[in-house]
Amino acid sequence: MKVQSPHSASPAPSERSPLKVGITGGIGSGKSIVCRVFQTLGIPVFDADHAAKHLMQHDAQLIAAITGLLGADAYLQGTLNRAWIAKQVYADAAKLHQLNSLVHPATVAWGKTWMQQQHTPYVIKEAAIFFESGSHNDMDVMVGVYAPVPLRIARAMKRSDLTADRVQAIVDKQMPEEEKMKRCDHVIVNDDVQALLPQVLRLHGLLINQVGLL
Repeated sequence: MKVQSPHSASPAPSERSPLKVGITGGIGSGKSIVCRVFQTLGIPVFDADHAAKHLMQHDAQLIAAITGLLGADAYLQGTLNRAWIAKQVYADAAKLHQLNSLVHPATVAWGKTWMQQQHTPYVIKEAAIFFESGSHNDMDVMVGVYAPVPLRIARAMKRSDLTADRVQAIVDKQMPEEEKMKRCDHVIVNDDVQALLPQVLRLHGLLINQVGLL
């Protein structure tokens, strides 16, 4: 999912900013699929994961900070060494927290600028760790995408070369799905049983109506 550059002209001050909708869920829940459906409805989506990777590769200040934290091996010939970094931080909770403290503020700032530039009734920001990072406080509405853990693990394994144990380790480090869904205003169930499209269309109508009442 492409992320629009934050450097284009901002909207006029008199224009009302779009409703800010956050979509979250654990690994393999299907957040991106849900967001693609919203995109077909004309709703712009800011993919925080894609944005973070872009900044880690292209933002000179962030590159310097990551290199200072993890060492020169974090980049190979100027390219982000993602596999190596993943091994370092997932084996060291302190380093993971430090890395997140570098990447998240830059990503959040980009997202805020991007949202202000949109002209739709509402916009979506997709991210896995809204509640963990506290960035849910910047959203007007939070939407959770839920799927059972065994299905999430199977999906993650299918789309990558991760083993079941590796995916389970990632799941274990994330906020429990039940807790995450309780904190959301709306929940979309993506369990390959309940139809996804009617749920998205219903929520789309609710969000449009909410904007109309503001």
